[in-house]
Amino acid sequence: MAFYENVFIARQDISAQQVESLVEQFNEIVKAQGGEIKKVEMWGLRSLAYRVKKNRKGHYVLFNIEAPAAAMQELERNQRLNEDILRFLTVRVEELEDGPSAMLQSRARDDRGDRGDRGDRGPRGDRGDRGDRGPRRDRDAGIEGGLA
Repeated sequence: MAFYENVFIARQDISAQQVESLVEQFNEIVKAQGGEIKKVEMWGLRSLAYRVKKNRKGHYVLFNIEAPAAAMQELERNQRLNEDILRFLTVRVEELEDGPSAMLQSRARDDRGDRGDRGDRGPRGDRGDRGDRGPRRDRDAGIEGGLA
C-alpha cells in the first residue's frame, strides 16, 4: 500500500464537532476500502489566502494515510461531493512523517523574542548618522525655496 497526505478545508460556519464528524466519516470510508489513517491533525480555523465560495476562513485538517489507490479515489470522491468541503489536496509521499507537521511546529515554536538573524544594528540613540547624504533640510526651508 502507498502513503498519502490529504489536506482538506471545511467551511468556516460549521462547528468543531461537525469537523470531527467529517473526520470520522472519512476515516470510515478509508477503512472500508482497506486503508488506514495513521495520523489526523486539526490545524484549526485559519484565514484563506483568497475568498473561496464566499468564505474567508476555513477549518484545516491533515490526514496521513496508508491505503490503496482505490481508497484514495473513494475518499476524494466523497470530499468532492460534500458541501462542507471547500478544497482538498492529496499528495502521494514516499514515507509518512513522525511527529507534528510543519504547520503545527511553526505554531508551537515562538521565536519572535529571538531576532538574532538581524545582526548588530548599533545603538538605538544614534539616529543622526545619514552617511554621505548630509543633514535633512528643514521643513520651512522647502516652503521658502519655492516648493509650496
